[in-house]
Amino acid sequence: MQYRTFGKTDWKVSEIAFGGWQLGGDFGPVDDAESVRTLHAAWERGINFVDTAQMYGRGHSEEVIGRALKEWTGEHIYIATKVQPVQWPRATETDPSMEGRYPREYVRSQCEDSLRRLGLETIDLYQLHGWFPQGIEQTEWYDTLSELRKEGKIREFGVSIRDYRPQDGARLAASGKAASQQVVYNLFEQRPAEQLFPACRDNGVAIIARVPFDEGSLIGNWSADTYATFGERDVRRVYFKGGRFAKTLDRVNRLKADIAAATGESEVNLAEIALRFCLDDSAVSCAIPGMKNVHEVDLNVRVSDGRKLPAEVLEVLSRHKWPRNYHNPDEE
Repeated sequence: MQYRTFGKTDWKVSEIAFGGWQLGGDFGPVDDAESVRTLHAAWERGINFVDTAQMYGRGHSEEVIGRALKEWTGEHIYIATKVQPVQWPRATETDPSMEGRYPREYVRSQCEDSLRRLGLETIDLYQLHGWFPQGIEQTEWYDTLSELRKEGKIREFGVSIRDYRPQDGARLAASGKAASQQVVYNLFEQRPAEQLFPACRDNGVAIIARVPFDEGSLIGNWSADTYATFGERDVRRVYFKGGRFAKTLDRVNRLKADIAAATGESEVNLAEIALRFCLDDSAVSCAIPGMKNVHEVDLNVRVSDGRKLPAEVLEVLSRHKWPRNYHNPDEE
């Protein structure tokens, strides 16, 4: 496992980290005992950073991670979780107000609840689940998180950038108000490297790359029948509804064909390429793929070997940018 320095901290975090959304059951039924085994397998193989949130399974992801931590006797595992705003802005709002999104008492209460579910005295990284740029001036969130850090409830705090607006984090990076920024970054959503990554690199802000596999499409094993396998409570039924699934599958197939033509290989391991792409930029502190079992852990950690993607592959990938409102298929 390769490790990277997390922004301005002295943390050495595994470049392949553990995304914990699926542990909450929002992608289909989960076996908590299997989830704990998967977490332990990841930690045994060198993964030492886990990202979760209060809203993943309405706290269930945090509870499962807390159970795994209680049974863990190895090295320190860095735990990152998030607090969602009391009200999300509409997806069409380009510059929503930050005022009232994260009231002081609400944030403090949610932090205490997360600490209880995780079984921790201190959360390593506490993140706002949605960042809105007016927060540079409207600073109740910042004052509250600074208080929690001073009290020892959290060590550092950061933000999660809205899925389709990576540019929203550039001014925040320069402000020095957040230790980290989490952003969608994958073969389709490449825009963070244009403006956000340089701003974070210049200001010592850590980057957490989320959705490296585009919630499954960039693993490369979908077929025309895959959408029908998503259960009624699987969030992918929303993310890929309407024409989004067919459009995504078509783009994935064209991507694989172009990679095969460039490399001369008949079989393309798209999942490996997708994960290597995220790690290829030095601004990225870690990528957080979701993992449901030990086999998926093994596939992911194998990518952490320091190898870079060949130039001819990177050239192909640059032609497949597809920026869109990821979590809102009605807002292309």
